[in-house]
Amino acid sequence: MSTPVPPPGCPAHGLDPEAITRLHEADDPMALYGKLRAEHGSVAPVFVQGDLPAWLVLGYQENLEVARNPSRFARDPRTWRVQQEGGVPADHPLGPMLTWWPVVNFTDGPTHERLRDAVTDSLQKFGRRGIRRYVDHFANQLIDGFTAKGRADLVEDFAAQLPMLVMTQLVGAPDEHGPLLVEAVRDMLKGTETALASDQHVTTTLQQLVAAKRAHPGHDLTSWLLEHPSKLTEVEVLAHVRVVLVAAYETTANLIANTLRVVLTDRRFRANLSGGQMTLPDALEQVLWDQPPLNTVLGRWAIGDTVLGGRQIQAGDMLLLSLAAGNVDPAIRPDLSDPVHGNRAHLAFSSGAHECPGQDIGRAIADTGIEVLLGRLPDLELAVPETELEWRGTLMSQHLVGLPVTFTPKPARGSGPAAATPAPAAPLPESAVPVAAPPVAAPPAVQERRRPWWRRWFGGR
Repeated sequence: MSTPVPPPGCPAHGLDPEAITRLHEADDPMALYGKLRAEHGSVAPVFVQGDLPAWLVLGYQENLEVARNPSRFARDPRTWRVQQEGGVPADHPLGPMLTWWPVVNFTDGPTHERLRDAVTDSLQKFGRRGIRRYVDHFANQLIDGFTAKGRADLVEDFAAQLPMLVMTQLVGAPDEHGPLLVEAVRDMLKGTETALASDQHVTTTLQQLVAAKRAHPGHDLTSWLLEHPSKLTEVEVLAHVRVVLVAAYETTANLIANTLRVVLTDRRFRANLSGGQMTLPDALEQVLWDQPPLNTVLGRWAIGDTVLGGRQIQAGDMLLLSLAAGNVDPAIRPDLSDPVHGNRAHLAFSSGAHECPGQDIGRAIADTGIEVLLGRLPDLELAVPETELEWRGTLMSQHLVGLPVTFTPKPARGSGPAAATPAPAAPLPESAVPVAAPPVAAPPAVQERRRPWWRRWFGGR
């Protein structure tokens, strides 16, 4: 298939075909960002999914300028000129992600304020202690599933499951729906042949959840959204529960996996932690700077003709916020080896009116989950050389395919006392079961006992 040639004046005009392809499939996105920055500056013309023109915002200040100026850059995809002109086929891969929904991340102005108030007020009702209680329960439950084996894949067996299990409780879904929703959302985001069926399973399950909570409210996000003074419709409630679930899974699973990889492999962290200079929350913030859970946020659309980073942006042009590129902008981080302890000015959760409202919950899930894991299995070791770790890249993010580890086998201890076990949610009607993801092969067990490095790194004995 030949590479499409954009017309003169199109954002992607003049970009070489190799760079166009690699924007979507880059194995090393940081190298690509550096190449584009060298060629085009802080705002680069690109193709998305091979044929849709857009501007990739690489600069830190330019990212903030777009995110903090909704009067110039809208979040409503219905303002996208290419789509208005019929240039986006109904079956285009980006269609599901750029189709307007009545949700907070696709609205601006008073509508956005109404919806965001409902979401933020409801999320803030969860205290950190209550969230930790759920995380502790499910983290121990997952660890019990592999602790006797002496080996595990911390992506498949832990990071990819913990956030969704916690979030299903926070939205009020029954315990038995958690694992099914985990598999359905993961399958949906992978874009497999069964993605549409999994998407339907998620929608059906959440429709049943909203109906059940309307009849029998509880202490959960779904009930609080239904009861909020903003008076969300059931469609709006469903849409926001879905957004919260998917966003929490995608970002928090990546954050857990990326942080565990760094803890297991990066000597900078070993040295700092052993000297008492960095806590686990500090390590999480460093990862949010160096390897944010999302590379790119889709999208913003120029409301009128404007200038950004010296580029002439036309009304209706699409912009992609490259959070990862902004975080390593030489203008703000000339030396990437310098620590960023206590600095939360990164772009990992974007900025402005659309900054992620659930970021503190994501941090709490990652922080507590990793703490529980390292406390239960203090002698974790990477089972393969770091160079053998594999990544799967998409336009929006880079995912670790697996993180195989070994440790001293221990018997499962269960999930702790009954007082620490989350109360089960009210049962919902039975729904379809999505296709499960294929199992990931685990590395051979290692039986010898090792010195627990984690206690030394985090100041323990």
